[in-house]
Amino acid sequence: MREAVGRLADAIGQEEALKALDAPELFRGIIEQINDGVYVLDRSRRIIYWNSAAERISGYPADEVLGKHCSDNILIHVDEAARPLCFDGCPAVEAMDNDRVCEADVYLHHRDGHRVPIHVQVSPLRDLSGRVVGGIEVFSDNTTEAEAREQIEELEKLSLLDELTGLGNRRHGEVHLSARMAEFERYGWPFGLLYFDIDHFKVVNDTYGHEAGDRVLKMLAATTRNSVRSLDIVSRWGGEEFTAIIENVDLADLGRIADKLRRLVEQSNVTYDRHIIGVTVSVGGTMVAPGDTTRSLVERADRLMYESKENGRNTVTLG
Repeated sequence: MREAVGRLADAIGQEEALKALDAPELFRGIIEQINDGVYVLDRSRRIIYWNSAAERISGYPADEVLGKHCSDNILIHVDEAARPLCFDGCPAVEAMDNDRVCEADVYLHHRDGHRVPIHVQVSPLRDLSGRVVGGIEVFSDNTTEAEAREQIEELEKLSLLDELTGLGNRRHGEVHLSARMAEFERYGWPFGLLYFDIDHFKVVNDTYGHEAGDRVLKMLAATTRNSVRSLDIVSRWGGEEFTAIIENVDLADLGRIADKLRRLVEQSNVTYDRHIIGVTVSVGGTMVAPGDTTRSLVERADRLMYESKENGRNTVTLG
């Protein structure tokens, strides 16, 4: 479908390209039928078209984005290292400046505050003289919604769901941790454990109220779930504390995943009562070792998390 939209961009890459947006039967009738998000930018990166799939994937309705720039606290793409791309590395800028199709895997900022992994393809739009007058971006959600819904339904049936965040609860984490421990003892399969806590979460609750705190917890849960692999297990351990079981890694891999998680949380935020609320996490990470029990592993990861707190917060400590 992205290829089809790319051909459409070439087909309407005339002086009438932007005018075509006013002809629903010509443009919107086609674009509204696809599952990929599509939006059109003018040369200054002002959004002039936003389809229904873009609304669904990003959470932003068209009336909140049309006429604005994508850097206006809307999409704010970041890469896997959580490096903001709006002013350095933006695929749309590269496509328009170099007059070529550009693709990238990035994370967008969802209206609810969390980060969503997406694949983007940007094609330049040209007028009759060949001058680039804008760009059309097509993006698809790299998460699997159907799989996520099935997991939630299964957790509900087993009473392992944390209803606020949609993650597994502490019992869920303990069950999977025991299973991974048994596999390590029997087959030697390695895994790591991340234990992380929201920094200064009490300040959020005291300043903005518990409803705002709940929205922060849901935002962090969604960002965290989207920052790890599908085989990794994220659970809400209790309060503002979470764990992630990371399979088939060594300590270096565990550190990279932990830092990616930390950076993506740092680049996420929620808007509550006209206040933009951002948080950070302190992370402790450790690999399972011979002689470990589930208790010793959790206690070690917890201790390393507190070392991150003592080292200034918003950091990762491995051991």
